[in-house]
Amino acid sequence: MPFSLVNLKAVSPEIFLIVVASFMVLFDRAVRAKAFFFWLALVGTVLAWWLCRESLGGAFASSYVADHYGFFLKTVFLLSLFLSILISPVYAEREGFHFGEYYGLLYFAVCGMMFMASGTDLLVIYLGLELMSLSIYVLVAMGFRDPRSLEGALKYFLLGSLASAFLVMGLALIYGLSGSLNLFEIQKALSGISSRTALLSGILFFLIALGFKVAMVPFHMWAPDAYEGAPTPITAFMSVAAKAAGFAAFGRIFLLAFAPAHELWVKFLVPFAVLTMFVGAMLAVVQTNIKRMLAYSSVAHAGYILLGLVAGTREGLSAVLLYLFIYAFMNIGAFGMVTLLQREAGIGENIFDYQGLAKLSPLPAFFMLLFMFSLAGIPPTAGFIGKFYVFRAAVHAGYPVLAVLAVLASTIAAYPYLRIVMLMYMKEPAGEIRTASSPYLWAALGLSALGVLLIGIYPGSLIHTVFSSAF
Repeated sequence: MPFSLVNLKAVSPEIFLIVVASFMVLFDRAVRAKAFFFWLALVGTVLAWWLCRESLGGAFASSYVADHYGFFLKTVFLLSLFLSILISPVYAEREGFHFGEYYGLLYFAVCGMMFMASGTDLLVIYLGLELMSLSIYVLVAMGFRDPRSLEGALKYFLLGSLASAFLVMGLALIYGLSGSLNLFEIQKALSGISSRTALLSGILFFLIALGFKVAMVPFHMWAPDAYEGAPTPITAFMSVAAKAAGFAAFGRIFLLAFAPAHELWVKFLVPFAVLTMFVGAMLAVVQTNIKRMLAYSSVAHAGYILLGLVAGTREGLSAVLLYLFIYAFMNIGAFGMVTLLQREAGIGENIFDYQGLAKLSPLPAFFMLLFMFSLAGIPPTAGFIGKFYVFRAAVHAGYPVLAVLAVLASTIAAYPYLRIVMLMYMKEPAGEIRTASSPYLWAALGLSALGVLLIGIYPGSLIHTVFSSAF
């Protein structure tokens, strides 16, 4: 691989994140005021985004490219990181893990995600996926005082390791067929491959591996336990950022390297998308633990996002990017509300804990209403815009039946969100509702609510940006 200092500009944001993360991990014991790491993480996140913007257009040989697609997804990762950091202190201090390693691991995870978004070589994408996954396994286990945290981390680790094995097998098969790990070279080689069975096997291995990462049915079984057991700020982070990273790799590999074989793999992706939408929606209906409900809800949302990949067009990929950006505001906002009502791990997670919230705390209830409406796709919130463009991309690509099924699944999925709104506004409080108030947490909730409203009412500039970011 050709190497020069000029090429390093393309990976300067990742180098910056690694340096800051290493500092936070190595010097944690030397810093007594742990709030220092919180502020360092916040400022560092903004600086990392600035570096991403400055490095736009750079390339590291033929393995890594800082293009508009990668920049948009890095913005989603860093936005998710910023909001998750804001909701962290109140929870982390209470549970006893408010130290440098916590923020350092978040940085390592985002660095891995960035490699997945900008990698144009299968090996680079694989290394990014491993860096992200290993960091998140540890972060899920941060709430080790709660047995659910260790159980969730163990399940996530075991199934994540299985997914990695599938990815390596797919990588080996595709390399054997094309003679290259570079996405552009693979794209050129696919048209000349005569063994469709071997090609399909390689593609299916990638589909399974990335399906685990985005919680696609039937590879979603780790999600409810990991989401419920993880500390709530980590659940918020992984539900958005890790999912966005999975779809980033999905987009690069399937719509770039495997694009010539679209007719071959889309036949398998369509049933997976339908299953993911309906299974996620129906299982969310019967949940009473809000973290498990949001976990199954995230499965359903993965199904909607898959429609953009099924379309296989630039419009479809743009809709995926738009959905992921909007999802950061509405889902982290919802988990921020869970953090607000959690007095300790496991307490405040039942949906009936929200009963009568509007009478005792009108502002948090209004924030929750916005997030629930947006997740349900009700206008004029941002969630409606996201779903509309994904469904439209599927129709334009010749999949109207799939879009109709998505609307039906979306209708079923709306029930658990509206049920929480009904409990907040139409029921009397069952008792005192205490909130874990923090100015940083309120800032995260305010920013998320603002994002949900502004994008819902004025989506024009964002839609223009995502269309110019897709390839």
